[in-house]
Amino acid sequence: MYRWEITRAALAQRVFAIVRSRTYDEASATADTLLSAGITSLEISLTTPFALEAVTTLTRELGDDAVIGAGTVLDAASARMAVDAGARYLVSPSLDAEVIRTGHRYGIPVFPGVSTPTEMVRALELGADAVKLFPASGHDPAWLAEVRASLPQVPLLPTGGVTVDSAPEWIAAGAVAVGMGTTLSEGDRETVAKRAADLLNRLDEAAPDRSAGRGAADLYED
Repeated sequence: MYRWEITRAALAQRVFAIVRSRTYDEASATADTLLSAGITSLEISLTTPFALEAVTTLTRELGDDAVIGAGTVLDAASARMAVDAGARYLVSPSLDAEVIRTGHRYGIPVFPGVSTPTEMVRALELGADAVKLFPASGHDPAWLAEVRASLPQVPLLPTGGVTVDSAPEWIAAGAVAVGMGTTLSEGDRETVAKRAADLLNRLDEAAPDRSAGRGAADLYED
């Protein structure tokens, strides 16, 4: 798959789940619960013990049924290891040119973290496939809408502090997708399944017509 195809697949549901756990077994169980609930894009944070092994296992077992990425990728070395482990996309809380270059060298999309319009423009100049607004808790959907009025070409991914209730507001304000951690994954399988189904419906209903200034997930739709 080309980078744009991976980007579209990773953001197709307008949400990607973040798995950050204290142990490998806990991460595997969380990933399994989210996948069973119908979530098709998972970011395994490299702060999780044996995160790369989890990426390899999930990518091998799931094939094209889900898009598994690596998160908290801070430098070129980590980016290369994540690519070698089978990560289909890379996410970072910061903006590092070498992470973007490394991912792109091997055909992998990169979503770096930013918090200001200046950083957003810089991320685009470096070739970011989408831009992670982090932490989103420091802003609100109205702020994002104001930014997009001047920078409609920036595909934004609010992450950090996004809840099931606020996620549709971010999408309505123009975000391409949102990243969600424990607010999406906490609870038993039935609870997570119901929450995920409700969230996906609400995100779909909240998505505006992006014929002008469309986001990365929409750019290549037939």
